[in-house]
Amino acid sequence: MSTPLAVLDAAAVRAWFEHALRSLLLVRRQVDRLNVFPVPDADTGTNLVLTLAGAAKAVGELDPAADLATLTRAAADGALLGARGNSGVIVGQCLQALAETFVGVDEASPALLAGALTAADEQARAAVVHAVEGTILSVARAAAGAARAAADGDLAATVAAASRAARDA
Repeated sequence: MSTPLAVLDAAAVRAWFEHALRSLLLVRRQVDRLNVFPVPDADTGTNLVLTLAGAAKAVGELDPAADLATLTRAAADGALLGARGNSGVIVGQCLQALAETFVGVDEASPALLAGALTAADEQARAAVVHAVEGTILSVARAAAGAARAAADGDLAATVAAASRAARDA
């Protein structure tokens, strides 16, 4: 059983990138099979792995003492450099929004996290000419909405709500 997240700082985000990449590697082929938009090219899982690998590589090259703003900026830049396909570009845009939100911040509160996820949703949608529901855009919107609804609680509850909503979407 994992310990609830008490602080969203650089160490927590670094651990998230490592966990996200490992988890995505486990389900890459399943996500590839789900891929039907904009064309059924069966590569979304692979594209997301390559995108997150770019982010994880950039984060891994940082000093372990790097702050939250530095870490999220490096992750966003690494993701955009590694981005493949529409899904990779969209995730890169989401990470750019997080990095912009966390400038000058050492720890994110539940309200700031909700704001960052909302900015990620908005920036991702702005990067797409024709937003289509049932895609990663729906996942970003669901996570942001759930985080906003839970932001008056503690960080663990906010993260859990956003995570559940993203998974359900």
